[in-house]
Amino acid sequence: MPAPPLAPVPWASPTRILLVRPGAAASSRLRFRVLATSTRNASSSSGLERFLNAVTSKGSVLWQSLGGAIGGDNHDKSKSGLAICIASLVIALSAVAPPLDAHAFVTAPPRKLQSDELATVQLFKLNTPSVVYITNLAARRDAFTLDVLEVPQGSGSGFVWDKEGHVVTNFHVIRGASDLRVTLADQSVYEADVVGFDEDKDVAVLHIDAPRDRLKPIPVGTSSDLLVGQKVYAIGNPFGLDHTLTTGVISGLRREISSAATGRPIQDVIQTDAAINPGNSGGPLLDSSGDLIGINTAIYSPSGASSGVGFSIPVDTVSGIVEQLIKYGRVTRPVLGITFAPEQSVEQLGVSGVLVLDAPPGGPAGKAGLRPTKRDGYGRLVLGDIITSINNQKISNGSDLYRVLDRCKVGDKITVEVLRGEETVKIPITLEPRA
Repeated sequence: MPAPPLAPVPWASPTRILLVRPGAAASSRLRFRVLATSTRNASSSSGLERFLNAVTSKGSVLWQSLGGAIGGDNHDKSKSGLAICIASLVIALSAVAPPLDAHAFVTAPPRKLQSDELATVQLFKLNTPSVVYITNLAARRDAFTLDVLEVPQGSGSGFVWDKEGHVVTNFHVIRGASDLRVTLADQSVYEADVVGFDEDKDVAVLHIDAPRDRLKPIPVGTSSDLLVGQKVYAIGNPFGLDHTLTTGVISGLRREISSAATGRPIQDVIQTDAAINPGNSGGPLLDSSGDLIGINTAIYSPSGASSGVGFSIPVDTVSGIVEQLIKYGRVTRPVLGITFAPEQSVEQLGVSGVLVLDAPPGGPAGKAGLRPTKRDGYGRLVLGDIITSINNQKISNGSDLYRVLDRCKVGDKITVEVLRGEETVKIPITLEPRA
């Protein structure tokens, strides 16, 4: 049982007895000696008080309840006498006990840290309450009992966005989940509902019914003025180790990666050498001020572990997506309304561009007259239109197409230049939201 803090001797308490230990100001090696005190005086409660006070003047006093009465009850002589005997025995044993090392009772002074270390420690303390642990549960049927069980199929990180209970993470962290659980920094666990997600940018928003005083939104910064070489900090739950801090620098800017769900390119991605491992996905990337600058989303690694090349979706991209998901439950992004062939197929034809495989009549491209690939009456393949540019911007592959569309809005009118057989045709198209 740990020693309670030292306090003045509560002589009015009827259930206390003294145990003696070295004090914080004692020398490194010391023994206790019983002071010469009149044993006649010790037979009374007032004598015991003077006797024990003499001992406390040489060392610190630890109080421990024995359940007996000392002083105050003159009518209960048997209990008082027993307590006096026990006290005398304890003090006598302490006088012949082996020497004690006083350093064992002295608290070590605070470790001296450098200014940059103090800043890192403070950043972690302030932002840790904002980071959450997300468990992805999938429904599985037991082969023997046929009972449906919820089995954890993955985990990741996330962070509190606002006091309303919204939590932001990666879409691939929650993909395929039948249920989701969010664990806050205080280890409280809440069932989470999916508010919405954007597969193309790998962003998802959850909601938990947690008390407002338990939610600490993360401070949101900007990613527009980042510089290669500046320090960054990643907080997450790699391999299930909750609230792990890793540090590094920004290694590169304006990188491009593909969405794990749709393969659509994500532009302006931040590259960092801060260790990002499985379980870090969805966690925050912070600058030295503790502000959010990105969501840790992917790593480049043949082994699956951190190789010093990690990627984060910039916060300027994330903020707009999160606002739309919270407000509408989905992201309103313009689409052309086509299905196109893999790049390898177009390269085999010896042309550069995007080959239209399908253009549904009800979509923007179908309404405008883009021709899909089809077969004629003899079963021969007739190639559809090949998109070569949009608004005079060259289109060589699907990534170029997505990059142009990401800069457009719903309702924008664009001019699509296509190669149709041997001729070049320009077709105006009005972009529409995804159905």
